[in-house]
Amino acid sequence: MLTEERPGPRRLLLGGRSWQVTYIDWLRKRVFVEPADGGGIAKWMNGGIAGLSYALTRAMRKVLLGADPPVDLTRRAEACLAEQRETDASDTVHPGGTLITRVGNDVRLLTWAGYRANATLAATLHSVTDPLQRPTDCWLRLREDLTSAEWRAAGESVGENLVLPDVDRRAVRGLKFSAALPERLAVATVAARLADFESARVVLEEPVRFQHGR
Repeated sequence: MLTEERPGPRRLLLGGRSWQVTYIDWLRKRVFVEPADGGGIAKWMNGGIAGLSYALTRAMRKVLLGADPPVDLTRRAEACLAEQRETDASDTVHPGGTLITRVGNDVRLLTWAGYRANATLAATLHSVTDPLQRPTDCWLRLREDLTSAEWRAAGESVGENLVLPDVDRRAVRGLKFSAALPERLAVATVAARLADFESARVVLEEPVRFQHGR
């Protein structure tokens, strides 16, 4: 969450409260914060470098599309899942492929591909993605003036040339043996750990449906 290169202040959600990041000591791996009025992001680690995996988010997508989880559900869980499918599924998933939705000026690519794949796609499709966004596990924010023709052109121009995600260069200070590496190689090492080329390619090869939200 902190290794990404992003403009503006950073705010975190921890313990149900908002915190403004005032300083990051990359060498000692410490983050200094102060209370904030609101806002912020939270990212739960799942054993990987960051965010949810491709496999887990794709499983979530299958459940929204109607697949039953291979576990016993309580009545409350069944009711919540039914409500989720009824209220959100039509706007976030489609059995025929990937959705690009537009609600006002908010345009999103709903990949359901996991954080690492989305970070890779954000860097690869920089001409059509919102430069101020932060990738999530399930979607990317695209330019609000994006047209279907521009999207197709961006996808066709990629080919096999996927791009490593952008990382904060200060993050390499916490990398083991970083002092023995040239900065370029150290940054590339952190970026490579963050990337998921295989899953990103799957998303780019899927059919895309444009949909205007309600």
